[in-house]
Amino acid sequence: MDRHKAIVVFSGGQDSTTCMFHAMANYDEVELVTFNYGQRHNAEIEVAKSIAEEQGLKHRILDMSLLGQLSPNALTDHSMDITTDEAAGVPNTFVPARNMLFLSFASAIAYQVGAKTIITGVCETDFSGYPDCRDVFIKSMNVTANLAMDRDFVIETPLMWLDKKETWALADKYGKLDYVRKKTLTCYEGIIGDGCGECPACQLRNAGLEAHLNEKEAR
Repeated sequence: MDRHKAIVVFSGGQDSTTCMFHAMANYDEVELVTFNYGQRHNAEIEVAKSIAEEQGLKHRILDMSLLGQLSPNALTDHSMDITTDEAAGVPNTFVPARNMLFLSFASAIAYQVGAKTIITGVCETDFSGYPDCRDVFIKSMNVTANLAMDRDFVIETPLMWLDKKETWALADKYGKLDYVRKKTLTCYEGIIGDGCGECPACQLRNAGLEAHLNEKEAR
């Protein structure tokens, strides 16, 4: 296994693109894997392809459309409005088993290409109540992948303890703030860049950006 090679779970959004730049700065060889699971906007796949091409990185797109067959959620059932179930504390944008499956397949790719590190942009600080973004899950998944494939993988989570302001600061550290701001797609309405400004993803992203820029200006 090559400790200098990393696989990045890549959606073309703010978090995974920041993780991509983190990987490029810290590993000699970086590959991207994107999962097509019937997400709300096909533009997400196109954005991921475009960024990978611009950065000259090897990029796989895997068909995971079966996720939409497992349980109703607002990311794969486009007829559903995006809401938060206050009683359950989990938004209806939660896709059960998504990160578990993504990391399993990313680990299989890492096994195939001999990469030691798998990087994902999950975050417990701003995780919207998604249970599969918690640090305890990632640690458990890391142990499971190692046992299942008899390898010593490291699942790296550069954003785990960062809020959105700090995630923007990390992109800025790598000199990529403007790129991440203009080229990535986080918006639930499929609008690239600053997005619609209204959906939960945009509100979180834009509040973090404003906080980072205000802090930067105050220095």
